[in-house]
This record gives sequence, C-alpha cells and structure tokens, in this order.
Amino acid sequence: MAGKSVAYRHFQKALAQWPIDILRPQVSFQHVMRRRIDKQLGPSTPDKSTYDPAKESKDTLVTSLKPYDEQAQLAQVNALYSFMENRYSKKYPLSDRLLKPLSNPGYYENLMKELDEAPKRSFFGRLLNSWKGFVRWS
Repeated sequence: MAGKSVAYRHFQKALAQWPIDILRPQVSFQHVMRRRIDKQLGPSTPDKSTYDPAKESKDTLVTSLKPYDEQAQLAQVNALYSFMENRYSKKYPLSDRLLKPLSNPGYYENLMKELDEAPKRSFFGRLLNSWKGFVRWS
C-alpha cells in the first residue's frame, strides 16, 4: 500500500505542475489523468453512490483485475516529468536546417505566432480568419 501512495503522490505533484493548454482549456489533461490515477491507485472498492454495475463493461472488469505494478507506475511518472522538463528537446536539439526548410523558411515561426494569437482572438476575428482561408487573392 505504501508503494501506491508514493506513485500517487508523484502523479499528483507532476500534474499540479503540468501547464494548462490555452488552445483547448475545456479539455484538461490534468483532469483526465487524475481520474485515471484515482481509478487505478485509489481505493479498490467503488463508491456505492456512483457505482452502477449495469454500466460496467467487460473491459473495465479486466483492467480492474490487473495486478498493481509500482515500477510501471513510477516509470509513467518519470515520463511525465521528462516532458515537463523538456529532457528530449535538450538531449536531441533541432537543427536550424530542420526548423527553417528551404521550401518555406518562415513556416514554423508563422505557426508559433498563429498559436500564440489564437486564444486571444475574438469571435469575429476567428470568423474573419476562417473566411481568409477560403478566399485566395491572386
């Protein structure tokens, strides 16, 4: 039981530090992961007020019977931490040749600019932008 609490605490700490997606704030990675770890690492008996055996499928029965593997859970926590710390972008840096292809050197810069501006855009700005994509001036 102590192993579960260690993995659970690490998951909670990692998810508390995970950044919020400004493009899709209604879809929360933290919420989905918390539900998953509560289901896997939380109490083994379902809450009687919300438990409905009619809604339980064969898949959920199979996944709930899997044995707890502390090392696998800690490896998943390590993966979360590695993404938050950008370990892979530090270990494998992208070359300028890859970030600025000869066919369209400003593509990734324009993409990042668009992604930064998208959440701040008003309804009419989004509508105007979608129409700009349909109409080509040539």
